[in-house]
Amino acid sequence: MNFLLVGAGGALGAILRYSIGQIPYRGDFPALTLVTNLLGAFLIGFISGAAEKKGLSDNLVLFLKTGVCGGFTTFSTFSLESYKLIQSNHLILSIIYIVLSVGLCLAGVFLGMLLAKKIL
Repeated sequence: MNFLLVGAGGALGAILRYSIGQIPYRGDFPALTLVTNLLGAFLIGFISGAAEKKGLSDNLVLFLKTGVCGGFTTFSTFSLESYKLIQSNHLILSIIYIVLSVGLCLAGVFLGMLLAKKIL
């Protein structure tokens, strides 16, 4: 049963991720990946906070956190885009991207947890 929950959630997350990737964007900075990872970080924080406060079922948490958030966020894409920025001599842009991604995603988790605990 757990494999089905993770698989279904992962499929949903991957479809959502692909959908964001279809937004027209031109530029060297990988903004769509950053936005995707920020949303995913916020969502996983919110889900974790909701699970703590409201006692969500283990199956729902597994579906949402491991499945949906796991399929939605893109650490491997973040890593590849960072590498490509460095290889194309965009060193400053790559540093900005890495710092923003890590810092803002961590802040997103904190904000998601805080919001869930406040409103639920």
